[in-house]
Amino acid sequence: MRSMCLFILAIIMALHTPPSTRAQDSRAASELIVKDYLATHPDEVGVIVKEYFIRHPEAVAQILAELLKHRSPAANSASTAAGPGPDRTAVLAANAGQLFDSPHQVTLGDPRGDVTLVEFFDYNCGFCKRALLDTLALLRDEPRLKVVLKEFPILGPGSTQASRVAIAARMQDPAKYLAFHQELLGAPGPATEQKALEAAKDQGFDVAQLEKDMTSDEVAATLAEDMKLASVLGFSGTPSYVIGKDVIMGAVGVDALKARIRLARATAGPAQNR
Repeated sequence: MRSMCLFILAIIMALHTPPSTRAQDSRAASELIVKDYLATHPDEVGVIVKEYFIRHPEAVAQILAELLKHRSPAANSASTAAGPGPDRTAVLAANAGQLFDSPHQVTLGDPRGDVTLVEFFDYNCGFCKRALLDTLALLRDEPRLKVVLKEFPILGPGSTQASRVAIAARMQDPAKYLAFHQELLGAPGPATEQKALEAAKDQGFDVAQLEKDMTSDEVAATLAEDMKLASVLGFSGTPSYVIGKDVIMGAVGVDALKARIRLARATAGPAQNR
């Protein structure tokens, strides 16, 4: 834990260092300063890191990317599912149940579709907001497609709280979920707990029940499962997709998604592609 705090604090210092001085010796100096502070102020480090993330939620994705780059080779080999080769197939096969048929997931479209698209998203992700139109177009144009939504709140506390409300909404009334999802993800400005609750109220949810369910074991289990899946797949940003046996990172657009769906359908044959 101490070494992790040291590394995160060093990254934070690097993020706020002018680009012209971000040389290796600057990073080393930053780490020495942080190590000294960690040794003399051990009880304050966790508070500093927590307060920094609250003030700078946009840094979460940057720090996550840095952590992924500095993981051990063994850990990295387990999260290269986006690349070609047998590792991707093995990771998808090992996690197929949780990816495609988890009791914690949101399922849209045809629940028995011949191809499944899984989307990992964050309610504060600008690219996810634009990709919402892609998802809606796929639901309209691909009647045999099964769409699975996975919460991946990596952009700060507001994202996490919005995800908690969304999971509680799915628990309460799955039939109303898509309307809620569209309103919250399509709304301008940052997503927060309050904005998520307002969207839920607009769509006819019982807000008092949502507030109770937000702290339930089901919400915690859903978030833990989704974060674990994102980790083993090597996802560090949103949106990220799994389509059949392919992994796609980024908002690639509806045409590219349709092309991957056609490929999955062609390679799967008559059997369902999962």
